[in-house]
Amino acid sequence: MPSRNSKLGKPRGSDGEADDSAHGAGLDRYDIAILSELQREARLSNAELATRIGLSPAPTWRRVKWLEQQGYITGYRAELDRRKIGLGVLAFVRVDAERNTAQATKGLEAAIRELPEVIACHYISGSGTFELQVMATDLDAFSKFSLDKLLALPNVKDIHTSFSLGEVKAGAALPLGHLARGPD
Repeated sequence: MPSRNSKLGKPRGSDGEADDSAHGAGLDRYDIAILSELQREARLSNAELATRIGLSPAPTWRRVKWLEQQGYITGYRAELDRRKIGLGVLAFVRVDAERNTAQATKGLEAAIRELPEVIACHYISGSGTFELQVMATDLDAFSKFSLDKLLALPNVKDIHTSFSLGEVKAGAALPLGHLARGPD
């Protein structure tokens, strides 16, 4: 029969480790360690991940599955070098909408989601409605994309573009330090 660890308040399995079938709503140090390690290297085997976080493989696997089911982990993907695949231009495009009604904004959002060249889109405060990150092979391709696609989107009044001259930091892991501190 599992024992109760009074300090953590989590049931303990026969192996002495936390039994994650009764995982609480919040994240503990093992969950945070899993998120941290998988952000650094998503291709870790379960055994290697377990070794790195200090648990055995079975509870590590259960925790990863729980983190996926709860939506903390939303997917796994490879990071590609955009230059090696011929995407030499990264542009930041502020899109000004003609009018900002709910229906018009939703229509523009849907149209933007359909453009594979747009790798990120944020609804922003201040000047403009959306801030896009757009990839293109070169300036000619970006110009054609802007004229044929961006300016043709529904409800677009104007676009303002800045080009990346060099990446200082990209594809960084999300900061997790605030999770380890707990409530203030």
